[in-house]
Amino acid sequence: MSDRKGFATHLIVAALAFSAGALGTYLTRHQPAATAEHVHDQTTTHGEYIWVKKPTGDSVRAYVAYPERRDKAPAVIVIHENQGLTTWEPTVADKLAGNGYVAAAVDLPSSMFGLYPADSGRAYIPRLTPDGVTADLNAVYEYLNGLGAVRKDQIGVIGFCWGGGQTFRYATNNPKLKAAVVCYGPAPDTLAMPRIGAKILGVYGEADARINSQLPTVADVMKRLGKSFAPDSYPGTGHGFLKPGRRGNDTDQPDKAWAKILAFFQENLAK
Repeated sequence: MSDRKGFATHLIVAALAFSAGALGTYLTRHQPAATAEHVHDQTTTHGEYIWVKKPTGDSVRAYVAYPERRDKAPAVIVIHENQGLTTWEPTVADKLAGNGYVAAAVDLPSSMFGLYPADSGRAYIPRLTPDGVTADLNAVYEYLNGLGAVRKDQIGVIGFCWGGGQTFRYATNNPKLKAAVVCYGPAPDTLAMPRIGAKILGVYGEADARINSQLPTVADVMKRLGKSFAPDSYPGTGHGFLKPGRRGNDTDQPDKAWAKILAFFQENLAK
């Protein structure tokens, strides 16, 4: 009998250990790096991860940062690179909040895949559809536009790399946007450009011919359409230079680019 009890006890302990291990594995796989590692900037009064419900019934996740101000603020949507929402994009939202904006960094794969494994967003990006991305961004736009802390209809967008391309494309699908900052992202189909209502600032690394080779054509089309497009190239930098670890990030160029970005938002959103 004692042997049977000992064997049963052993099975229970093993089962508990397995369950704990399985739970730990689940949490590790389903806990995004942004949630686990992001440290709030001290210039924001509040920053939180939320789920924004869409008309279809599903939801998209975003990190929303609020500024310290007494009056209503303009808002900015932040679109990540091709790695999904990492720990970096919330720091961009915090930076914008520190300069007076309500900022929402959108986690675009989340509406299809939920809390996907940390550092695996690159695998999910190709599975997103243009219409799905637009629907997610529209949901976040409407969420921000309905906040009591946001100045109604004063909303812009900024995106980086893949997100820069999505920013330019979103401007063709949401004519209500007031300002868009395209950071080293490709341009949309020129046939869609007549729908753009926002003023657009382009931020490009000097050593990024893959993207920059398009700019003369893009600038010409935008000019002929009477659209506002101001592309800037920053010397000594490469693709993605606003993010730490990329070529030119350790120079004074990111600060110069951010000064231009904030002045652009100030001119087109904050007035």
